[in-house]
Amino acid sequence: MTLKSKIIYSQSIQTSLNEWIELYEKNKIFLATEVNVDKLWVSQFSDYFDSHRIKKVVIPAGEPNKKLDSVVRIWEFLSDNGAGRKSLLINIGGGMLTDLAGFAASTFKRGINFINIPTTLLSQVDASIGGKTGINFNGLKNEIGTFKEPVAVIINTNFLKTIDHNNFISGFAEMIKHGFINSREHLGELQKFNFDIIDYVALQKIISNSVEIKKYFVLNDPTENNIRKALNFGHTTGHAIESLAMKQNKPVLHGCAVAWGMIVELFLSMKKCGLAENSVQELTNWLIKIYGTFKIETSDFEELFGLMAHDKKNEGDQINFTLISGIGCFEINKNCDKKLIFEGLDFFRMIQEKI
Repeated sequence: MTLKSKIIYSQSIQTSLNEWIELYEKNKIFLATEVNVDKLWVSQFSDYFDSHRIKKVVIPAGEPNKKLDSVVRIWEFLSDNGAGRKSLLINIGGGMLTDLAGFAASTFKRGINFINIPTTLLSQVDASIGGKTGINFNGLKNEIGTFKEPVAVIINTNFLKTIDHNNFISGFAEMIKHGFINSREHLGELQKFNFDIIDYVALQKIISNSVEIKKYFVLNDPTENNIRKALNFGHTTGHAIESLAMKQNKPVLHGCAVAWGMIVELFLSMKKCGLAENSVQELTNWLIKIYGTFKIETSDFEELFGLMAHDKKNEGDQINFTLISGIGCFEINKNCDKKLIFEGLDFFRMIQEKI
């Protein structure tokens, strides 16, 4: 199999878009973005989009807007402006927007082509690659979605100069995950990364390394039946933490939740796969240094367990994890019982008492 999406590392959005725009009819190319990105970035290219008669729809920002109402808004916009099966939707924004607009494109008239231009580190290394689209539903993360690859992903690190530190480290967590499951070398370059003085040219190469790791899993298992499940490391627990935070009205960034999920799952890896205890401690300390912690109480364990059980990746009554026995050595479909999961959550809970 080959990856249908063309990954383009670019320093000029206009130049990269030109080769695609000429393939579609005038008035059949559309743009979806969210309000903050529209003000900060899209407005800078307004003359370019106007010259190509590209109309745009702007979605409210934030994870709470990753919902069906926003999809309907994009569907109505496309329908009202004469979009057809041979139209193109250009999505400019973070992972929330590219997931949402990608889902809208994948279902409008049974699917139209779309291009993702990710503007956050998280979306550049994760959300825009692999063909997953989706929205949150009924309080659950990405509960509704499709597999539909964009025709192209345009990655430009200049967008990252305007994201704040928390959003930057949120994306960085997915890169760390790629290192854990696949590459000691990639993990090493991440451990040396200087958050205080960011070299955006060097960062583009690091992003490329991370993307290549994700591409490996996507190419070999496009619909997540086997080894692509390795990409779920940190996510079974992370999604539960993310959903709990949403329910408690104190939402957290996806990558931060994944980082905390990885701490729990490093502990589970030690118990189930023989990951060395000193590695667990060393890597946990490094993650805590970057991400801090999220306060959970023992009274939250039952709800977190229930959220994990509801995860769409599970089979029957079993809660399956991707765990690691060493850096680059992943093990998928590792079932953990309730007692062990509670031990892992307690390991994470006790960290906050030591900070």
